[in-house]
Amino acid sequence: MATTALDKKTALVLIDLQKGIVGRPVAPNPIETVLANSAALVSAFRKAGLPVVVVNVIPPVGAAPRRSEVNIAPMQLPEGFADIVPQIDVQDHDIRITKNTWNAFHNTALDEELKKAGVTGIVMAGVASSIGVEGTARAAFERGYNLTFAKDAITDMNEKAHENSFGVIFPRMGEIDTTQAIVEKLGE
Repeated sequence: MATTALDKKTALVLIDLQKGIVGRPVAPNPIETVLANSAALVSAFRKAGLPVVVVNVIPPVGAAPRRSEVNIAPMQLPEGFADIVPQIDVQDHDIRITKNTWNAFHNTALDEELKKAGVTGIVMAGVASSIGVEGTARAAFERGYNLTFAKDAITDMNEKAHENSFGVIFPRMGEIDTTQAIVEKLGE
């Protein structure tokens, strides 16, 4: 579903565009395309005077193992793992959120910061479609935010998971469009 409108107070929420994530193999959108389109969105949101939220993840190190089929072993994070990539050009007035789970609302000040800024809509971009983007989008949807997904500024480490997010999950929560179409809507 193409973007029909953006709320007057829409924030751009960038998920995990950090050094420790963007170097992983991704599909279907190459990371260079995701970063270029995310940077274009950042520029357009700043030009429109709208909030930019930059989210990074620091997974719990040494956490107790969970009972699940997909058990991630505790790891030591490499230096710079959580640093946002330079293409995003983080500014002092950007909202910075560090999460420890897939969902950027869980145990963070994200909802409070968005409400303080009067935000009612969110444009989502980042990595990974089926993990951080979807986890955050589900929480945003539950909190009543209007969602738009920048389909060429989002990718995943698993192409089938990406296809499921975009084919099944995201259309139930919001609208999906290109970076260019979203930038054009901002200018209206």
